[in-house]
Amino acid sequence: MTQKKHPTPPQILSNEVVAKSRLFTVESLELKFSNDEQRQYERIRGGGRGAVMIVPVTADNELLLVREYCAGTNDYQLGFPKGLIDPGETPQQAADRELKEEVGFGAKHFAELKKVCMAPSYFNATMHILYAEDLYPETLPGDEPEPLVVVKWPITDWQSLLQQEDFTEARSVAALLLLTKYLESGAGNE
Repeated sequence: MTQKKHPTPPQILSNEVVAKSRLFTVESLELKFSNDEQRQYERIRGGGRGAVMIVPVTADNELLLVREYCAGTNDYQLGFPKGLIDPGETPQQAADRELKEEVGFGAKHFAELKKVCMAPSYFNATMHILYAEDLYPETLPGDEPEPLVVVKWPITDWQSLLQQEDFTEARSVAALLLLTKYLESGAGNE
């Protein structure tokens, strides 16, 4: 099925930084659309490096998750290991490093499940969601302020993970569902 797409994005008439912190730059954009309508938008400009989320599966068919503090909700959330891609890293290299930092394992095999955007109306960040298998123990020092709690979850019980009160991050939910489709397709058995 082919869908009609807009041929060109709106023209940016002005772009002004209205706020900046250590992590975020907020820009105000004055836009002119193809029908001559003008609007002001605000967006958060990301660093452009992207990020990774890893769905690791052990030889015992267990998912490895982490429970960590999330400042946005001021509570602890259960989710998959994740982090920024460092300069010069590929998504697979970043995924392997983050696994070692957050759950104490490296992986011999990665498969990219999907590259996703996070709130594309307001934020230009992308995340590569990767499946990791053939895990082996190896640790690297991480940058978390406190040790993360590693949680093993039987992959056969993935649906009950969706019922957990602290498993609410949309990217982790999407990663879990992408993994189940990937494994159902037989791609993980190659």
